[in-house]
Amino acid sequence: MHVAIIGNGIAGVTAARWLRKLSDDVRITMISAESDYFFSRTALMYVYMGHQRWEDLMPYEPFFWKKNRIDLLRRYVERVDTNGKVLHFGDGGTLAYDKLVLATGSSPNKFGWPGQDLRRVSGMVSAQDLDNLEEITPEIKAAVVVGGGLIGIELAEMLHSRHIPVSLLVRESSYWSNALPPEESRMVSRHIVSHGINLRHDTELAEIQDDGGGAAGAITTKTGERIECQYVGLTAGVHPNIDFLRDVAELELGKGILVDDYLQTSVPDVYAIGDCAEVRNPRPGRKAIEAVWYTGRIMGETVAYTLLGRPVAYDPGIWFNSAKFIDIEYQVYGEVPAHGRDGLTTLYWEHPDGEKSVRINYEESDGRVVGFNLMGIRYRHEVCEKWIARGTHVEEVLQQLGMANFDPEFYQEYEAEVVELYNRQTGKQLQLRQKRGLKAALQFLNFKRRAPRATATPDAQ
Repeated sequence: MHVAIIGNGIAGVTAARWLRKLSDDVRITMISAESDYFFSRTALMYVYMGHQRWEDLMPYEPFFWKKNRIDLLRRYVERVDTNGKVLHFGDGGTLAYDKLVLATGSSPNKFGWPGQDLRRVSGMVSAQDLDNLEEITPEIKAAVVVGGGLIGIELAEMLHSRHIPVSLLVRESSYWSNALPPEESRMVSRHIVSHGINLRHDTELAEIQDDGGGAAGAITTKTGERIECQYVGLTAGVHPNIDFLRDVAELELGKGILVDDYLQTSVPDVYAIGDCAEVRNPRPGRKAIEAVWYTGRIMGETVAYTLLGRPVAYDPGIWFNSAKFIDIEYQVYGEVPAHGRDGLTTLYWEHPDGEKSVRINYEESDGRVVGFNLMGIRYRHEVCEKWIARGTHVEEVLQQLGMANFDPEFYQEYEAEVVELYNRQTGKQLQLRQKRGLKAALQFLNFKRRAPRATATPDAQ
């Protein structure tokens, strides 16, 4: 059996690796026009900032692919013939397959702004975006970044590291307020401003103006304000990269490629995973498209079993994500809606410095913990996830809260203050019983080396 995988991001690469772990016989080909080898997309910013080299972004050495008999093709797929099971490349070549995995990722959103296709206007999701930015940096005296999500702040930080004045346009009244609760959203806004970035709330892009030579020279906002700039970063979200598939009549598309519980598309022997996949029946509380690293990884592993005749339904588990807002680390586990919901109670503690916080969400009816939001303080994913999965009562969690903390050894601990806040709000007299420590966490998790889910070939280890 020959499995072709279009895309070499985390979803496609995980699918290839697990196919090889589970089978010696399958032929695997990964196709990408973006790069020769898989790289860590979330670390692109650190190459521009001088913290890493390009080769440092590759999780696997170049010899890994040949050793594991995973063929790599640096080609652009122009057309997919699902009836003939043939891929047509932009250079005229073709490749036949038995089963196809679409792992084509995301593209930056463009909303029809005048000037959005000028030179010195780009997103920041691909290796080509990084190369382009590096090339034009000498021309940039000032920059504008449009959009208040995770990529927006990363791009603003990148430019700021080169001492380029940056204006960050956010249409909401505080940063990323559609994802962060109000207190955390305002915290990040304050932090961005404190680092010298010109954060503009309640501001929307109207037009990107030509400098007379076919490149960005300024922008105007919807209020008519003009901001001079020689670069515009478009980071107002992403959408599934599926335009080249719209002529495939048999393939059902929504915002992404529609897939069932087993990541199967409407076409036999064709699957979709990662950012480009739209789950027809998402789990309660989950979105149909979740363009995050860990869901792509889970999809890649899941689809490998199904491709080999061992069907496994896609289960994203308990939601989590992590990021860094300049100097503030962020972690979210479970249910932390930006605007709350009926029946959900929240305990929110914030440090007086305004750059650290702990939020614990729990059900008002029975006290079950359902979510954690951490800013500037690190909590163990496995511990928080186990509390949520068990439906542990908030008071039990609070008394053991130090067990989740994995800040470095000499960092201050704040769990006692979180418990004290809960006592003031409820009239209880709880005591913190467990401080930070790896031993307690491992005992709680019943840690032991996990047996492999399937026999892996030696070369795939």
